[in-house]
Amino acid sequence: MFLAVLLAASASTAMAKTPRVEEVSLEQVQALMTAGKASSVEVTRAYLDRIAAMDRKGPTLRSVIAVNPDALAQAKALDAERKAGRVRGPLHGMPVLIKDNIETADPMATTAGSLALRDNVTRRDAPVVAALRAAGAVILGKTNLSEWANIRSSHAMSGWSAAGGLVRNPYALDRTACGSSSGSGAAVAASFAAAAVGTETDGSVVCPSSINGLVGLKPSIGLVSRTHVVPISHSQDTPGPMARSVRDAAILFSAMVAADPADPATAGAVTRDYAAGLSVSALSGVRVAVVRPEGLSVEVTATFDAALAVLKAAGAVLVPVDPPKLDGVGDAEFTVLKTELKADLDAYLATTPPAVTARTLDQLIAFNRAHAAEEMPFFQQETFEAAAQTKGLGDPAYKAARAKSLRLASEAIDGMLRRAGATLLVEPTYAQAWLSDPVYGDQYGGPSSSELPAIAGYPNLTVPMGLAKGLPVGLSFIATKGGEATVLGAGYAYEQRAKARVAPLYVPQADVGEGLDGRR
Repeated sequence: MFLAVLLAASASTAMAKTPRVEEVSLEQVQALMTAGKASSVEVTRAYLDRIAAMDRKGPTLRSVIAVNPDALAQAKALDAERKAGRVRGPLHGMPVLIKDNIETADPMATTAGSLALRDNVTRRDAPVVAALRAAGAVILGKTNLSEWANIRSSHAMSGWSAAGGLVRNPYALDRTACGSSSGSGAAVAASFAAAAVGTETDGSVVCPSSINGLVGLKPSIGLVSRTHVVPISHSQDTPGPMARSVRDAAILFSAMVAADPADPATAGAVTRDYAAGLSVSALSGVRVAVVRPEGLSVEVTATFDAALAVLKAAGAVLVPVDPPKLDGVGDAEFTVLKTELKADLDAYLATTPPAVTARTLDQLIAFNRAHAAEEMPFFQQETFEAAAQTKGLGDPAYKAARAKSLRLASEAIDGMLRRAGATLLVEPTYAQAWLSDPVYGDQYGGPSSSELPAIAGYPNLTVPMGLAKGLPVGLSFIATKGGEATVLGAGYAYEQRAKARVAPLYVPQADVGEGLDGRR
């Protein structure tokens, strides 16, 4: 159900009591509901009204691809539970948005942004959604994304999908919201929900979080189930939380972690409360390895230096480290992603409803060719076509590529931490958002923290460190596998001192200062 039918009933049934939801945290909304000052129905309706007013109108963010027609009914049921004395936890009655490559049992298609999956109404919850639902979350709707999670083409325009159009960045509407969890990033930045779920293979949680002024956690592989999530790579895919604060991200993440028998990688996952241990003193005496990428702009350098000063003031011991040269790691990773894409996507498509007629990667390629005007107006599908030529998971070249990329990435992070005697590493997540360009696609050659933790399966948390030329930039906290408590604790201690996040203003273009008009 697409936004053209956005709960027309919401306006007609609106109550006079409308809680404020803009820039309000999960904790704050929960406190209102606990005090009886707002209900889940009222909060859900407020978010739906805000989406209706701003997502396809106003700034036209196109961040929400579908709203859940059952959202208000879910909220009403959770209000009844609360009234009866049952509160499931900090997510009880809280509306949450889900990236549209993750299945929910609600009457919404899971499209991955593609017209080929517009009838993919599976009526099944991905285990990560089931866990959120069990924790009391209201499934508010599905967020737009870079089509097929940005894997169809190396010349793609991040944030665009044939099903949802182009997601706009709330900080400057001509700038990218980054991919592939662009809709989750823009929607949470715009307060369409306090938190959302994204997915990452390499950069797709931390990039849109950084570029939309959010906190985003790419967890260790094996903590969050990938079952019923449209896949790219079983080696690197994972859902992750996106929110406007570290505590909110930790609350959402705590409800997402669970073992799933259908996803063997999660066999050792243990549910815990990651928000409980957050402390402003978490950085006191902690050795932190600092990576300063080459080619940082003056503005990003100044913002990074200010962030490092905050870390030092919080008691961190900063140790500069140089990243090792990793020849061939990117090529090896790409071989892995192409090979696993064909195997994993074919396996997923085989489980879709009969109404989905493209049931293999080859058939998706044919569908795109048959619908080229709608599906390929801006970029093609050369990565899909290359993946279709791979030789399967038994191919020695694939196995060697996975072994090489995993070894290089994990040894690089572990080696930097060892040389610094540190427990975590920090570096800029990305630079500022680039222009959305339908002619040339993504044009970005700046810093990125995502590749090594994505390949290694290690956690990467990005936290806002302010604006550079009016655009958000983030600070990454990276640890070894299973180090979520470490990065969340450090990120929280930094966030509470820095207070660096700035709300978006929905301006047409970034405020880059004087100089464009020249001097005469």
